[in-house]
Amino acid sequence: MIEPVALLALAVAVPLLASGIILGTDRWPRVRDTLVVSGAVALLGVAWALFLAFRDGARPRLELTEPLPGLALALELEALGVLLTLVAGTLYAVTAVYAVGYMRANGEPRQGPFHAWFALALAATMGIALSANLFALFLFYEVLTLATWPLVAHHGDEKARKGGRTYLTVLLTSSVGLFLFALIWTWQAAGTLAFTPGGILAGQVEGLSLALLLALYLFGVGKAAVMPVHRWLPAAMVAPTPVSALLHAVAVVKAGVFTLLKIVVYIFGAEWLLSQPSASWGVYVAAFTVVAASVVALRQDDLKRRLAYSTVSQLGYVVMAALVLVPISLVGAALHIAAHAVGKITLFFAAGAIHTAAHKTRVSELGGIGWRMPWTLGAFAVASLSLVGVPPTVGFLSKWYMLLGAWEAALWTVLAVLTVSTLLNTAYFLPIVHAAFFRKEGPVHGEAPHHGEAPAMVVAPLVLTAALTVVLFLFPGLPLTLARAMAGMTS
Repeated sequence: MIEPVALLALAVAVPLLASGIILGTDRWPRVRDTLVVSGAVALLGVAWALFLAFRDGARPRLELTEPLPGLALALELEALGVLLTLVAGTLYAVTAVYAVGYMRANGEPRQGPFHAWFALALAATMGIALSANLFALFLFYEVLTLATWPLVAHHGDEKARKGGRTYLTVLLTSSVGLFLFALIWTWQAAGTLAFTPGGILAGQVEGLSLALLLALYLFGVGKAAVMPVHRWLPAAMVAPTPVSALLHAVAVVKAGVFTLLKIVVYIFGAEWLLSQPSASWGVYVAAFTVVAASVVALRQDDLKRRLAYSTVSQLGYVVMAALVLVPISLVGAALHIAAHAVGKITLFFAAGAIHTAAHKTRVSELGGIGWRMPWTLGAFAVASLSLVGVPPTVGFLSKWYMLLGAWEAALWTVLAVLTVSTLLNTAYFLPIVHAAFFRKEGPVHGEAPHHGEAPAMVVAPLVLTAALTVVLFLFPGLPLTLARAMAGMTS
């Protein structure tokens, strides 16, 4: 049996090694694609082994290097990190199958480098999930930005290059200009960057200084897409659909909201932050993001851009719930990381399947398509209901915990935002489903006048992830246990 400390190393090493092997076998596409899926499955095995070790009480720590005294590049196991490794590991295994099928069906160029960068991004994500301190997390955070930039610009045309520039510029500017400054400030104030239950900043930074430090983190962690640091996300929709799935569900945005949640719980300390009036403004910034992004999503006819602005709004839920700062709301924030992941990956998978089979990318073109692609649009409908928050889907559970948290904290504005945004979610998701199944199909143009479903390697993953939204509602014990442990709710 592999020792828990070795599992920490394997979580980063397996996708890193897979990335190199994939590049080395690019001249043999079948071998390469088999290794893509095999590497993803191996990572999933490591993620589950880490969870089992955590469940059995193991709390391993692996110190890789210490460039400055007391500032180590180290990995360790804790509840929220275990949750992210499970989410990323599970969905990467599904995405690997989807990506192979999608790239083949669409004849995409440079498939070997594509899959190699994809695996490298997962190595960075695992590093973020398992970081023992904010210094290690920041380094892996930056690696994730650099590893995903070539994926965004994959097509190589002017549109892709422009989207890639926006992606890289916004994320690097926010992280180096704000996040890094906040990290240095925290180090000077607390003398440590270790993730510590209850936080490390109590009594160290107060008043206006606390408000400024919170702002540096809130806008410096650009991957959380809090407005106005969100432009990179719709700009990145020029990438192939598997990359959109990576950005929205498996790695990038999950790394963003995960980072902010870790900072709230283990750097500031939620209980102490709750006692500081100068920190109360943050929840309203997140609330504005939730509503404003939903309103913008309503106006988007391009399907992937509508889903992108939906993601900005859904990330706002996690940040808002985290900044409500009561334990039950923290549980809702952590649970929504998983709920949004399985729901949004399904929606992007469906968008890619529609593009592959029907060559359609706009909402206005989808009338009647549900009858040609019932599995794809049926899965889209289930995932949409989850993100709206309708039972029996896991999106209902995460929103329920957020509502309970807002009620406990007597934050009536947050309750109102949750209600209004749910109506807005309904307004931009359900008309797509209604048009697909209850409107006549318009004139069919292009190369696929008699299309049906996309290839099985594209459709099967999206059906599986749609099913997961229901399974996690019926059996929420695993993510709820980890979320409650993170929030200190052990009873």
